[in-house]
Amino acid sequence: MIKTISDIAKLAGVSKSTVSRHLNGGYVSSEAKEKIETVIARTGYEPNAFAQNLKAKQSNFIGVIVPRLDSYAAARTLIGIDEKLKQHNYQMLIANTGLSREREIESLYSLAKQKVAGIILLATEVSARHQTAIDSIKVPVVLMGQEHSKYYCVTYDDFNAAYELARYVIARGHRKIAYLGVTETDIAVGVRRKAGFRKAAGEAEGLDISYHTTSFAIEDAIDAAARIIRETRPSLLFCATDNIALGAMKSVFSQGLKIPADISVVGFGDYNVSAVVHPGLTTARFDYYQAGFTAAGNLVRLLQGETVQRLIVCDYQIIERESVDKLNF
Repeated sequence: MIKTISDIAKLAGVSKSTVSRHLNGGYVSSEAKEKIETVIARTGYEPNAFAQNLKAKQSNFIGVIVPRLDSYAAARTLIGIDEKLKQHNYQMLIANTGLSREREIESLYSLAKQKVAGIILLATEVSARHQTAIDSIKVPVVLMGQEHSKYYCVTYDDFNAAYELARYVIARGHRKIAYLGVTETDIAVGVRRKAGFRKAAGEAEGLDISYHTTSFAIEDAIDAAARIIRETRPSLLFCATDNIALGAMKSVFSQGLKIPADISVVGFGDYNVSAVVHPGLTTARFDYYQAGFTAAGNLVRLLQGETVQRLIVCDYQIIERESVDKLNF
């Protein structure tokens, strides 16, 4: 079985370096090229693409850094990225960080050392250390989900989505609302969604608002929602993600309460499960697939030396389902 370029070199009667140079796009004589191609065709040899890229000046690998793989949003984003990259003969090299900021930064350096052509970072934040890494690796980077004035970004309209969703629930008569979000180190989810909610709340009168923080994990949201229900018993839980909302729904049911008769719930994202749970979850829909497709397209254009818009903000849609009661009859 032909396994290495040494095997190809022996059969073709040329040196190993000649085979390597040919496979990596370098110059070899037409006679040597014909011998090598004949052997490859006869044996069905397939060169190791990763090894080739480590040696080649131009890689066809694109590094994609994701905060977690067990996420609907991440999965849909990766599918969009992959579809676009395939159209241009690029391959994804995925680095999963497990929601660790340290691993995000490490992955930037690691992927650069592996000579990827570019990187798409699904960022949880853009700290000073993130910026140092991005600036030093000399590899084109497109940020997803977070915005920064120095870099190419594809984001969601978090502020206006939260503003519109908050106005919707307030218009349905909800006055005692608990906002359940995430830490403000996450600018998109932690800051902008809360800011959009605050704007809508500030335009209404007679509201009783409380603010609470949890993580992105359903398990943590279950515990946080349980505490909120015991302490404040709001008419509505306004959750910063669908994952948090699903955890909140579980908590409501576990306490023998009904949705939306006792407590209403809303989220963000419109995951597949959000439409099939009962009652269906009212949420702000983001098109993660299209966002990934767009980010990959921008990176490819950067690699081709084309002009790219620095910031692209993806639109949203408010999806009305059964999880919000109407109180102002």
